[in-house]
Amino acid sequence: MYAIIQDGGHQYRVEEGTKLKVQLRDSAKDQKVVFDNVCLVGNGTEAKIGTPFIKGAKVEATVLRPLVRAKKVIILKYRRRKNSQRRNGHRQNYTEVQISKIHA
Repeated sequence: MYAIIQDGGHQYRVEEGTKLKVQLRDSAKDQKVVFDNVCLVGNGTEAKIGTPFIKGAKVEATVLRPLVRAKKVIILKYRRRKNSQRRNGHRQNYTEVQISKIHA
């Protein structure tokens, strides 16, 4: 069984046991998280599609790591022949969860 959930403006395809990086949330390790915005639930050949979400469907997850930092992305703005350049970096923060149960 799989589901497509929406969290923080992103959609994720998840199954039970899947590890997932979602937007940073204030949570502790081993805390339960519930995703209520379920767009689709599928089981092999059958699929239940919501408009836009399925009522009563939810996906439960457990927080593995509350803070995960992605690789640093370097932003370099350079203007040729102007003796001007600017360098900046960004590291996105995530929360890593593991899907434990899908309720359709």
